[in-house]
This record gives sequence, structure tokens and C-alpha cells, in this order.
Amino acid sequence: MYTEKVMDHFMHPRNVGEIENASGVGTVGNAKCGDIMRIYLDIDDNQVVRDAKFKTFGCGAAIATSSMATEMIIGKTIQEALEVTNKAVMEALGGLPPVKVHCSLLAEQAVHAALWDYAQKHGIVIEGLKPPVNDVDELDEEEEE
Repeated sequence: MYTEKVMDHFMHPRNVGEIENASGVGTVGNAKCGDIMRIYLDIDDNQVVRDAKFKTFGCGAAIATSSMATEMIIGKTIQEALEVTNKAVMEALGGLPPVKVHCSLLAEQAVHAALWDYAQKHGIVIEGLKPPVNDVDELDEEEEE
């Protein structure tokens, strides 16, 4: 079953939408379940995430993890945003059923993909950032745990 916090973020998602002329946009999916998550970032000149929005096609857990991930990165530096892991998103939501853990991985990877897009657009290197995946199933099993 879902926690009260997961249900709240599913029923009342925060930061839904798009950011016009976003600093970075990342899209990640999961071929097995069909979820697709797109995260938009507005990053200021000090490399702080001024705003984050999302559009997610997927289950309640995918929507809740998108909502929570955007809340967690707004106001953070790009380095701090990079450090928001799928485990941190799950903990902030009070946990997810094991079959839905991939949704938190989608959120983490969509943020990373948006940061990658930002870095590419600005010709910078973000320490610790790896090239994005299109499908979370491409990740190694140990990265998910």
C-alpha cells in the first residue's frame, strides 16, 4: 500500500507543467511499465535551481516521485540537486512498495538528464554527472539498490 505522503503527492502534485526556455530538460522512461517522466529546470546564474516542473505519464507512484523530486531540488545548487537519489525521494515519501521502486529511479534519472542537458547547453562539466539513460532498465541492478 501507499503511504499518506505518496497519496498526497499523487492527488495534489506539486510543480506540474513545463518551463518555457528551460535551462535543462530531461526525459527518461521505463519500457517495462510504460512510465515516461520529463523534468524541466530553470537554473540561475549562480547555478541554483530556481524552479523545476514535471510532466509524467505513468502510475500514481511515478507522479508522486516526480512531484517530490522537484520539491527536493528547488533552491538547491546543481551539485546538491545531483545528490538527490532515488532512496532520498523514497524516504521523503515515507517509502514505496518494492514493485514501485523503479519510479523513484525514474525521478532521479530525469533530474540527472535535465542537469546533463543544462551542462551541454552551457558547455560545463558537472562533477559526478554521468550521461543520461533513455530507459531506467539500461541501468545496472546494483545502481538501483
